[in-house]
Amino acid sequence: MSTFSRGELFRIPSKGKIAGVCAGLADYFGWETWLVRILVVSGVLLGMGWFVVIYIAGWFILDKKPGEKGSNLGKKNSEYSQANNATSAEFVSESIKVKSRIWQAGEPPKQAFRDISSKFNSLEKELQKIERYVTSPEFTVSREINKL
Repeated sequence: MSTFSRGELFRIPSKGKIAGVCAGLADYFGWETWLVRILVVSGVLLGMGWFVVIYIAGWFILDKKPGEKGSNLGKKNSEYSQANNATSAEFVSESIKVKSRIWQAGEPPKQAFRDISSKFNSLEKELQKIERYVTSPEFTVSREINKL
């Protein structure tokens, strides 16, 4: 039995249409953003006008997700990640979420497999470049000079 930690609720303006409240809710619950939008719009159209009040309250109350443009909370994290990008590869830092249900956030399994396969192929090419360098005479000469 695994424990699932949701973390904190933020709004995500970069993924949102108006203020990112629905995108933040979708991210928090692990759902697709379009599903949360449909639920909110349906609620408003079916006479639940308090959804509008809750949305506006969320707009003002919720902080932007750290790392988003204009967010004060993410400035230190983005500076740290920019400093580490020089030493780490881009394809290693990204994770792929696979969804098992249509309403969950993530990629369909076939697309996730294609993405993982392309990442492994690029890793394989990088590894081949490293192996070519380590087995080259240039590396041997460089290592001998460094020993002196």
